[in-house]
Amino acid sequence: MAAGLNALGRHLALIGFMGAGKTTIGREVARLLGRPLVDLDARIEEVAGATIEEIFDREGEAPFRQLETELFLEASALAEPAVIALGGGAVTSPPVRDALRGRCLTVEIEIGADEAWERVRRSGRPLARDETDFRERFARRRPLYDECADASARDAEGVVLGAGGVHVETGALERLGALVPGDGPVAMVSDAVVAGIHGADAQVALGSRLETTHELPPGEEAKALPVVERLWRELRLDRGGTVVALGGGCVTDAAGFAAAAWLRGVAWVPVPSTLVGQVDAAIGGKTAIDLPGGKNLVGAFHWPARTVVDPALLATLPERERRNGLAEVVKTGLLAGEPHWELPLPDQVRRCAAFKTALCLRDPHDHAERRWLNLGHTFAHALEAAAAFELPHGEAVALGLLAALRLSGRETREVERLLDPKPVRVDRDRAWEALRRDKKARGGELRLVVLDDGGPTVRAVPDDDVRRALDDLIRT
Repeated sequence: MAAGLNALGRHLALIGFMGAGKTTIGREVARLLGRPLVDLDARIEEVAGATIEEIFDREGEAPFRQLETELFLEASALAEPAVIALGGGAVTSPPVRDALRGRCLTVEIEIGADEAWERVRRSGRPLARDETDFRERFARRRPLYDECADASARDAEGVVLGAGGVHVETGALERLGALVPGDGPVAMVSDAVVAGIHGADAQVALGSRLETTHELPPGEEAKALPVVERLWRELRLDRGGTVVALGGGCVTDAAGFAAAAWLRGVAWVPVPSTLVGQVDAAIGGKTAIDLPGGKNLVGAFHWPARTVVDPALLATLPERERRNGLAEVVKTGLLAGEPHWELPLPDQVRRCAAFKTALCLRDPHDHAERRWLNLGHTFAHALEAAAAFELPHGEAVALGLLAALRLSGRETREVERLLDPKPVRVDRDRAWEALRRDKKARGGELRLVVLDDGGPTVRAVPDDDVRRALDDLIRT
């Protein structure tokens, strides 16, 4: 397994046997990540002034591999991170393998020998003219793909998840020890409820790497500064250690922030156990704690070493918590313009996780498109603060989505049908004060995520309009 578990600030390379679909998938991934695509085969043909078949027939494989290596090294040396789709045999070159390890996050596009042969046997490709030779070549290259790949995928969503270091797999908790990168000690952080349900399985999976376990209070209480301070006093990790955060969004927020600050930053792995966590809170490296004046006012961007998402953990989720998570699923679907909420639960998780991962890779520090993920959240956070954080996050988000859609001039029927948001009884002035302190305000101007005809955008909204939208969410 090559080093490195995300494509932040570096190239995303796609490898795999011929017929896997690297160019087609690469084109879609490049669009999702807002990166240029370098199709190495097309680049070879451009430079050589001939098709690949003509190069093979005229000069043979060795000169082709030499040109392929030179052009990949050239592409991988570019400063701007790109998506690079390599030919099936590029990994046979040692300089290519070295550059993949040093300059790229590498994802293998999976395909079996039978499927690959069916796809290419009539294509005229020079190395797909004899089935026996084709299958022998497949077997020889298999170890090279394993050596180079940081992750594997079969579609564009899987590539995006791999590029973000997000591993989505039903049953992943049982393999947690293998999925936590490195070989150093682990401190596992959870709360009493989640630890009672999943803690023993996680400890068994972590095995001898588990050094200490730590318990946080439930819900938003976990995100209080004294709680995180106590966790810091308990930690014994050196810089080679990893914090594993098993729980909902509050646990992953608090433990991630503790990891970001401990020894100026140690690795951490969130293992979200709630739908909110799996589709939103545990992805993208935002960590934070609350202050009395507002939610998530102190935090850090600290990208996880890996995020382990196991939809099987949702089987024990209470119905209210499932509905809380559904609010984030609906939010993501509104942003994507697709009804993600209609999918089976594991597919909801994967689709939403991939959407957020793509936005976070495009904008890791929340300067541009990543702000779209705050659709409805400015109102939600204000209501939560006014309710002394006793209002569940998902219920607050459902109300916030109503306000955002109304300010966007959009219908609210689907949100009302799916989430049934009810106005809450909180102090209006306190909610307004919390909203005015929101992190997304600039120079006293409120900037909100709204849905325009072209999709989500961030724009200034007059205070009077925002106040009316907020008041409509509060009952007297």
